[in-house]
Amino acid sequence: MKYCGKVVVTLKPGVFDPQGMTIRNALHALSYREVEEVETGKYFRVTLEAKTKEEAERRIREMCDQLLANPVIEQYTFEVQEIR
Repeated sequence: MKYCGKVVVTLKPGVFDPQGMTIRNALHALSYREVEEVETGKYFRVTLEAKTKEEAERRIREMCDQLLANPVIEQYTFEVQEIR
């Protein structure tokens, strides 16, 4: 079976986000003064073969833990869907 994993990686609460601050300041300069905070992150779409959805989820979790996210400063969420 083929699966698609959609992974979102964000900074953990309390970790300084200089890119988010720069974007917020740029939005303020463009007259979007109502913007209070911008949080940046990463998005990955991973297509993989697996026997079951549970196996695909396990493999995606391993990928996140080993490469896609830095566990010291980042957290992640993901969803896995079967591709038909």
